[in-house]
Amino acid sequence: MARVLLIGTFETKQAELGYLADALPRNGVDVEEVDVSLGSGGVIWSGTEKLARMAEKAQIAATRIAARCGACDVALGVGGGTGGEIVLAALKGLPAAYPKLLITTLAFDPRAALADTAITLIPTLCDIEGLNPALRQVFENTAAAVAGLCAAPRAPRSDALSVAVTTLGATNRAGVEVTRLLAETGREATVFHANGYGGAAFTRFVAEGTAKAVIDLGVQELGRLRLAGAHVPMPARFSCANALPRVVLPGALNFIGLGAVETLSTAHLARAHYRHSGQFTHVKLTEDEMADQAKALAEALNAATAPCRVLVPMGGFSHEDRPGGAIEDPNLRNVAADVLEANARAFDVTRLPRQINTPETARAVIRALENALNTATTQRTQHV
Repeated sequence: MARVLLIGTFETKQAELGYLADALPRNGVDVEEVDVSLGSGGVIWSGTEKLARMAEKAQIAATRIAARCGACDVALGVGGGTGGEIVLAALKGLPAAYPKLLITTLAFDPRAALADTAITLIPTLCDIEGLNPALRQVFENTAAAVAGLCAAPRAPRSDALSVAVTTLGATNRAGVEVTRLLAETGREATVFHANGYGGAAFTRFVAEGTAKAVIDLGVQELGRLRLAGAHVPMPARFSCANALPRVVLPGALNFIGLGAVETLSTAHLARAHYRHSGQFTHVKLTEDEMADQAKALAEALNAATAPCRVLVPMGGFSHEDRPGGAIEDPNLRNVAADVLEANARAFDVTRLPRQINTPETARAVIRALENALNTATTQRTQHV
């Protein structure tokens, strides 16, 4: 019989979790309960005490869930603010592809919590505070969905060499063409949206050993981390692939990704900028900022232990860095290329004549990857 781990604060949500625990067997799914109740006994703890207890419960639950996930098909959590946070922390360490769901009131911004996980959120709309027709229907729908997940076949693992590719809207054409060319060579691309959140997923994907090579087309997250912009912590974003054959372009390095235009400072509005969407505005870097960013990128890449090729598209780093583009600036490209070349120790730098989003640049990326892969093979052979 299919089996699900049901996780929640049974102390405070006994009736709600009990209903779900009854609904799952009606759909052919056995239940194993994981209680993450804080056990306050009605005592009102200080914020520090509560957070410590939440972390403790999440760790205990994570250990148990990790030990049991091999015998269970799905992990299913239920929680509002406190309970949802505990469940998310407990689920975070499970393998990325393992089915994980959370029924929640969405009492938080989910982007940071989900940046490097694959947890499906099921909003309740109403609060999880007593049973009612709306909540019962959510539970019935979820029970049926979980039964389907338990019966779903697992996707077969591919023998194709998997290449992790980062890109962004500003380098999207490059990403599409590189992915197409990789497929022609019998390689599979797994593409990540490097927008301050997708880089965390990319980091985890590489750390789990799934990727065999990396093409970093969108390094704009360096600016989000060091200058401004929405992002989650991702300390290994530019070091996780040190041991893999890698091709890196300064894609989107020429701007800072900021929020809606009405939130920008007067100083940023005085620079060349454009509205990427209603929520995001791209502001051109100064030459000093570009030099600093390029040096930081070089320092990160100098930790590489596998072949690393850096390609600098001198025709433009992003879709609006082109003739007539909103943030076109050939000087910034020269600054980046000069700094990367001056600081290169563990990687090679090649200047390309084209813009990043051209087919010619994509073909150069594939050639550089082939070179890096061949060099890595030769080094391994010589070492043996």
